[in-house]
Amino acid sequence: MDHATHTHAKAPHDKGADPTRIERLCIERGLKMTGQRRLIARVLSEAEDHPDVEELYRRAIALDSKVSIATVYRTVRLLEEKGILERRDFGGGRSRYDPADRGHHHHLIDVDTGTVLEFEDEEFERLVEGIAARYGFTLVQQRLELFGKKADAAPDPRRRPGPPLKKDGE
Repeated sequence: MDHATHTHAKAPHDKGADPTRIERLCIERGLKMTGQRRLIARVLSEAEDHPDVEELYRRAIALDSKVSIATVYRTVRLLEEKGILERRDFGGGRSRYDPADRGHHHHLIDVDTGTVLEFEDEEFERLVEGIAARYGFTLVQQRLELFGKKADAAPDPRRRPGPPLKKDGE
């Protein structure tokens, strides 16, 4: 996904701006909301991907050039300690972050491109509940991160395999 452009009704660090969902969680957990924390909270709330700290920093300085990378690191660490963000390791040597309030989901990671696909699957949920019950457990949390290589073109599961299509000029 391309998230290089963002639009805002108000300046992200304006105290009159509507609080973002991450900012509301910060306030609920007693964190002091400085202008730069508000900005970082807004960037995190708007993210539809799983940014690393450097990506958060790039997005933040596009909105306010006074934000430092150290502030972003400190804020991310604090939000993780407060249970507002969850750290993810999708390979590539960088931790990426997911808001803890995003709801239950799993990840499928393309090892060639680093693309992360979030998914939910009721059949999988029933399977893991059954496995846990079989061993006498009640699940309180689960996390699934699948790593794979995407085929050139994902097959349509409704289509029967047929002869390959001819290219122009064949």
